[in-house]
Amino acid sequence: MASMMQPQIILLKEGTDTSQGKAQLLSNINAVTAVGDVVRTTLGPRGMDKLIHDDKGSVTISNDGATIMKLLDIVHPAAKILVDIAKSQDSEVGDGTTTVVLLAAEFLKEAKPFVEDGVHSQNLIRSYRTASTLAIEKVKELAVSIEGKSVEEKKGLLAKCAATTLSSKLIGGEKEFFATMVVDAVMAIGNDDRLNLIGIKKVPGGNMRDSFLVDGVAFKKTFSYAGFEQQPKKFLNPKILLLNIELELKSEKENAEIRLSDPSQYQSIVDAEWNIIYDKLDKCVESGAKVVLSRLAIGDLATQYFADRDIFCAGRVAEEDLNRVAAAAGGTVQTSVNNIISEVLGTCEIFEEKQVGGERFNIFSGCPSGRTATIVLRGGADQFIEEAERSLHDAIMIVRRAVKNSTVVPGGGAIDMEISKYLRQHSRTIAGKSQLFINSYAKALEVIPRQLCDNAGFDATDVLNKLRQKHAMQSGEGASYGVDINTGGIADSYANFVWEPAVVKINAINAATEAACLILSVDETVKNPKSESAQGDAAAGAMGRGRGGGRGRGMRRR
Repeated sequence: MASMMQPQIILLKEGTDTSQGKAQLLSNINAVTAVGDVVRTTLGPRGMDKLIHDDKGSVTISNDGATIMKLLDIVHPAAKILVDIAKSQDSEVGDGTTTVVLLAAEFLKEAKPFVEDGVHSQNLIRSYRTASTLAIEKVKELAVSIEGKSVEEKKGLLAKCAATTLSSKLIGGEKEFFATMVVDAVMAIGNDDRLNLIGIKKVPGGNMRDSFLVDGVAFKKTFSYAGFEQQPKKFLNPKILLLNIELELKSEKENAEIRLSDPSQYQSIVDAEWNIIYDKLDKCVESGAKVVLSRLAIGDLATQYFADRDIFCAGRVAEEDLNRVAAAAGGTVQTSVNNIISEVLGTCEIFEEKQVGGERFNIFSGCPSGRTATIVLRGGADQFIEEAERSLHDAIMIVRRAVKNSTVVPGGGAIDMEISKYLRQHSRTIAGKSQLFINSYAKALEVIPRQLCDNAGFDATDVLNKLRQKHAMQSGEGASYGVDINTGGIADSYANFVWEPAVVKINAINAATEAACLILSVDETVKNPKSESAQGDAAAGAMGRGRGGGRGRGMRRR
């Protein structure tokens, strides 16, 4: 009787939405599966593209998992975790973004029946973490090193990795052409990690084959004044002066006050202003530089002055381009023209201004430091060039990773099938429920080859049965067999040069397992909406301030 009389305890603000328990977990799993279904069809060489049209009216065509996940305005709190893992995969290794989303969704899909049957999610999490550790060890064991090869051999192997990445992109038809270009660009920057040393410039028009690599720096011609066309447009071994100052005639500040007793003194003030700019220009010429670049404006007077002395100049150069010229030509950006010594000047073998499509480009090639490269992309539509740039970014990241961690694994779903087989065998040695959970993890890994088949229009069941049979061979010779996209059968991915860096797979398995475990560990969602009364008070307060807040001008206060 006493228990019936106890008052109800209200913990949370009225209107708070709470959902908990098994229903909440299943709802999160369904949301994640729905997001996985969106990017599912973009996987692999025959993957479809998504056209995303945002509220600002801009259109993006892409099949890059990370780009699609960023542009989808996902509001479900659990599904947002997939956006984060796609971003982390993109920033860490550059490729495998669709794979990581697909794996996370599939792990949860396999866990769903167990959750419905009342299995505690912590049991699932423990087994999934064990399976993830075993899978990563197996990837490392199966990885093949490309160390100790000659430079030419290594370039060829890296080009194969880049081609595998590019095969699933919009520019897959020209993958050999671009793969070589990407490898040359990465080799040009050497061991330097900064990705911004590889510039990508986009010029609409022409076709993809018109794209080219500059072993140095290229940037679009900047805004120029009269006199620019009289300047020479080509130099051999010029000295390059890099500035971060304005070379313009500056009049005295508007609020400056100068008192003159004699009108003739006014002319001396005007002359002083001219002398300042001429002094700066003289010092630039005396330095011996033939190319002058500045991040700030170079005015019409300076442009004509340099033209009369056969010097090329460009003002308002983007900071990124100026820094890349400094890195390549070996110069230093100066903030003053006083005391310019030869050590701060850069140089290159050839400087020229060249017409590319409808744009003029300033091109510095044959730089002594050579720690930079520029890819000039051509193509029909703007969206196409944008997607080509994203594809090349992925390929550049992959080649950099392959240079650093020089181990590769066979692609085309081969490594996934091999890990799946290994985990299935391992699960049979475990007594207890975790045998089932590790088995379901192994089954989830098969989503990659299955989806590759579905996207290419093949019979996935038939191909997967062939792959299982091949991978089950005791001799181990079937370990590198994956889906053959061209014939609809199976083929040795390693022999066909379908390779990807081992770090891509390791990162994808790690991130997908973490995301799946995180979602499985959530059993309650609490949503705290602002109460309507609080919103009403805030609105009333704002209106009050708007009306009576400024008393200065209204009626007189009594």
